[in-house]
Amino acid sequence: MSQKPNKGPLREPVLHKLYQHYLVSEESADFIKKVAGYYTVGALERLAQADHRVSRRAALLAIGFLGDYQSNQVVGRALHDDDRVVRLIAENSLRHLWERDGNSLQQKKLHKIISLNEDLKFKEVLPLANSLLERAPWFAEAWNQRAIAYYHLNEFQKAVHDCHQALEINPYHFPAAVGMANCYLELEDGFAALESLRRAKRLNPDMDGVNAQIDYLERTLEGK
Repeated sequence: MSQKPNKGPLREPVLHKLYQHYLVSEESADFIKKVAGYYTVGALERLAQADHRVSRRAALLAIGFLGDYQSNQVVGRALHDDDRVVRLIAENSLRHLWERDGNSLQQKKLHKIISLNEDLKFKEVLPLANSLLERAPWFAEAWNQRAIAYYHLNEFQKAVHDCHQALEINPYHFPAAVGMANCYLELEDGFAALESLRRAKRLNPDMDGVNAQIDYLERTLEGK
């Protein structure tokens, strides 16, 4: 009887090696260049759903660098992965993907809007955001950024509307759900705030602050 040939140990995937090297070196540019030389974004999306957790971690990290909004669904689903590291990488990668919708000019305008919000220049955000949304009404992150500006300008109903729009376009946009809850709290609508927070938790279960807010509101609203 002939014996089956010994295949030897399974070879470690290239992506695993590149990921392990990145963890040690923290050289993102080198990681991006080498991953792009071996894998398409489509291949990375498939690996993001693989059985091996290292494959999922590495693929989601790479998608965060190389992907765009088209990868939103694959990465959004990873927020419910069994592995906490995978979930954390997915959350970080999503925030990058949300800024990579539209063309380069629209992305540049969005980055300016984000920068103005970070600098607390909320009134300056509105004309830029209005202009962007007139030309790109499907840009979910633009709605979210305008909602942030409206919230800080005490325009809570307008901010709620923009959060709704962001979530309508991008059902994985958990920050918009949290933002909507904050608006409802300012409007003294605890029940709507609670529902928005529960929605945020369904999208991203790992937000400890949201879980604490839900517990507080549930106790506060009990019996009302």
